[in-house]
Amino acid sequence: MKKTTLAILFGAAAVFMGSSDAFAQGKWGPDSAECVKYMSYYKENYKNKAYDDAVKSWRKAYELCPATSSQNMLIDGTVLMRHLISKNSANPEYRDALVDTLLTLHDVRAQYYPNYAVTALNNKGIDMFNYIKDDNQKLYEGYEGIIENNGVNTTATILLFDLQAAINLFQSGGIGADAVINSYQRNTELLEQIPTKNSIEEERNAKIEEDMGSLFAASKVASCDNLIELLTPRLDANPEDLKVASDIVRTMGYAEDCTSNDLYLRAASTVYRLNPSASAAYSLYRLYSAVDNVDEAVKYLEEAIAREDSDAAQDADWTYELATYYYKHAMLPKAYEAANYVAANSEELKGKAYFLIGNIWGSTRCGGDEMASRAPFWVACDYMNMAKKADASLTDSANEYIAQYSVYFPKAEEAFMYDIVDGQTYTVVCNGMRATTTVRTVK
Repeated sequence: MKKTTLAILFGAAAVFMGSSDAFAQGKWGPDSAECVKYMSYYKENYKNKAYDDAVKSWRKAYELCPATSSQNMLIDGTVLMRHLISKNSANPEYRDALVDTLLTLHDVRAQYYPNYAVTALNNKGIDMFNYIKDDNQKLYEGYEGIIENNGVNTTATILLFDLQAAINLFQSGGIGADAVINSYQRNTELLEQIPTKNSIEEERNAKIEEDMGSLFAASKVASCDNLIELLTPRLDANPEDLKVASDIVRTMGYAEDCTSNDLYLRAASTVYRLNPSASAAYSLYRLYSAVDNVDEAVKYLEEAIAREDSDAAQDADWTYELATYYYKHAMLPKAYEAANYVAANSEELKGKAYFLIGNIWGSTRCGGDEMASRAPFWVACDYMNMAKKADASLTDSANEYIAQYSVYFPKAEEAFMYDIVDGQTYTVVCNGMRATTTVRTVK
């Protein structure tokens, strides 16, 4: 190491040792007059934002004064170190020494001012992210220490930074897949427990949780087979542990193609049994729909919608999904009922609901005479027009279906044989569905 760097590091170490020794000498240290003098000098320059001048006096103040003499001395020191780091970006050795000093100041504050330890360590985590770029081992160990100390009071973004550091370290061979998985599971659990003050913080945390899931999935830290091998013993050893089951469901849900297996089913079923909720029921719907178990899939999605712990907007989303699932499996009357509920209760989904109803009618085959069998296509076009009006983004698709369904309109002479003419009101009753439409013919 170069002489200048050694001097810098030695000087920093001496400052910290001096501060520690002075701690035993009283509030202002063994040379209280000099401590107070340099404290005053640096504060005057700091107040005027003359940071370069303030640094010189601050270094002397920190050397002479115990850490316990002034918490502001430590806080101001972090501001001064950031200033110096910015100024010396072209000198990597000096910059790295300054970064070490900055992080040490946070640790000293956490040590001597325990009531502010959480804040100090959270600030340390943000500074680590900002100033340490190529040392994943240092980042990972630093973040892990902060999380261990702060728990649910950890700044949410630090949980994301920690997972990224863990993934980077895994990819370079520094830790195993199980360590990354453990970090992911712990961090997502902590994130859900972090208290929030308002909707903005709630949205921020939801975005961070989404980002953590995306990071974990994209990293391919463990294949589905590896996850099953790693996580099955955990569930076997703790079959009635809600936390273990919930962690497994969350982790496997973010892995690629990893929900159609017995372990996921067992874990999801355990979660629903021990802590029934709308989201748990929805997870089981997704599982059963993935393996084409229609009856069980419908059962759990209907339960998710019926539960009181889901709000109106969520119910509308899930009911639209249920209507689509019914339609996919040719359960047209149920699809029609569900889609009508969505159209009546969600302005956001109204256009899509009308579009689906149009296709339900277009897929319906009615008995009776020639006009009765063609009438559903009139209704189908009615709903496609309603879909366009409610949601302009559906215009092109709706027009394609209108063109397709219009082909099946009866000819004028055919309708005349049944005393039916263009513009006449016509009521269609078919397969438990009912609609009033207008007769349209082709020439």
